[in-house]
Amino acid sequence: MTADPPSEITGLLVDWSNGDQAALDKLLPLVEQELHRLAHNYMRRENADHMLQTTALVNEAYLRLVDQKKTHWQNRAHFYAIAAKIMRRILLNYARDQHRQKRGGKAIQVSLSGVQVLSFQRPEELIALDEALDRLAALDGRKAHVVELKYFGGLDMDEIAEVLHVAPITVMRDWKFAKAWMFREIKNGG
Repeated sequence: MTADPPSEITGLLVDWSNGDQAALDKLLPLVEQELHRLAHNYMRRENADHMLQTTALVNEAYLRLVDQKKTHWQNRAHFYAIAAKIMRRILLNYARDQHRQKRGGKAIQVSLSGVQVLSFQRPEELIALDEALDRLAALDGRKAHVVELKYFGGLDMDEIAEVLHVAPITVMRDWKFAKAWMFREIKNGG
């Protein structure tokens, strides 16, 4: 994560949870760089010609984060974990939208702003990964959360341990198991 003062971010998150809207205004500049890093982690796995850009993903995630009325933020790691999950869902929804038959299925789509052709190989991989992740969550929710935070959120083992309230060694074991399990699931098609 960034060198943001963790206690300041945590304090602002708590104040925001308690209804202080001014805290939200102070929070954005402090978390914006980290949100961009998370979005970049997601977007680097997408095709270069993906119609969503990093900034658009950050903006969409931020709007959804601001909408989190009932969330009681524990700390900045908790905030970034929720942000990572939201970004994953945004990209997944986007990938699914690209495949809906009522919208032309796998027809080539053209962006009017950039006149770029979308490739559908990556959205299919994202959907397969999400389906395998859902199956892992049914088997072991914590291991699925570790994958989500590590792969999609770009958190390191210590940060994941902080979010999940477990020891880093537990996170490492979960990650090793989950990686092997997910590889087998995706390779075998579920």
